[in-house]
Amino acid sequence: MTAFTLAHLSDPHLPPLPKPRLRELLGKRALGYVNWVRNRKFRHAREIVDVLTADLLAQAPDHIAVTGDLVNIGLEAEFTPAIDWLRTIGSPHDVTLVPGNHDAYVASTWPRGVDVWRDYMRGDGAAHASNLQFPFERRRGPLLLIGTSTAVPTAPFMATGRLGARQIADLEALLSQHAADDAFKVLLIHHPPRSARSRRHKRLTDASDLLGVLRRHGVDLILHGHDHTHSLTWFDGPAGRIPAVGVPSASQVIDGKHDPAAYNLFRIVRDGHAWHCDWSVRGLASPETGVAELRQQELR
Repeated sequence: MTAFTLAHLSDPHLPPLPKPRLRELLGKRALGYVNWVRNRKFRHAREIVDVLTADLLAQAPDHIAVTGDLVNIGLEAEFTPAIDWLRTIGSPHDVTLVPGNHDAYVASTWPRGVDVWRDYMRGDGAAHASNLQFPFERRRGPLLLIGTSTAVPTAPFMATGRLGARQIADLEALLSQHAADDAFKVLLIHHPPRSARSRRHKRLTDASDLLGVLRRHGVDLILHGHDHTHSLTWFDGPAGRIPAVGVPSASQVIDGKHDPAAYNLFRIVRDGHAWHCDWSVRGLASPETGVAELRQQELR
């Protein structure tokens, strides 16, 4: 069987930040704007996103997963440039998006993001649905992609995520329904189920409920963002361990402090009754060499 290649990138935090109106700088957004001006604008560069995605497209993946945080502080003016960027990397059929906490930075504009990006967050057969539903499922080649949303508006200084009781229950029902399905199941989520870097103010608040579902039903691979770092964590499943893979911000410059921009490639193939998944990481190696392969291993 021919390998199916799934690309994964996350947290582009698309720069530059549009100039906000004074009335938009209230509450949490004011703090986020100050943080952008003082810190984040020096760490995230649009030319980095463009170089990284050009290299990704040159690899000709069969599908691309984007695990959230397209925008920064939820300005109305951020959402249209984000959909324009999504269209440069692929159509809604070829790109699957799940949202991050910055996409739902404030409650007032999060519905705008939902409206503009909805075609990238629809499940198969939901083309005419008026409301988005999470979790959603998409079949692409041998893969069953399961998209979830941990994006909820939070108080200032908080970056937590939550699935919620209904989404947890629906995810359990979906995985139970596909228990006998021999597809390679990939769970897409913004917040990692567990991470040493996700402190209390950045954690997934109902991670224990999610991990309980995964112990009972399992998936083959979890892809997430949020921490802006390379990571591989293993969780218990019903028939073995489940790998959860994170990736740095797709716009992160080389600064010696943070993991530079990178993306993941997974080459997935069925061999008899077993799945094989080869994972490679491509990213900024140095200012001179640009994007290169950083590591490769088999996930088992």
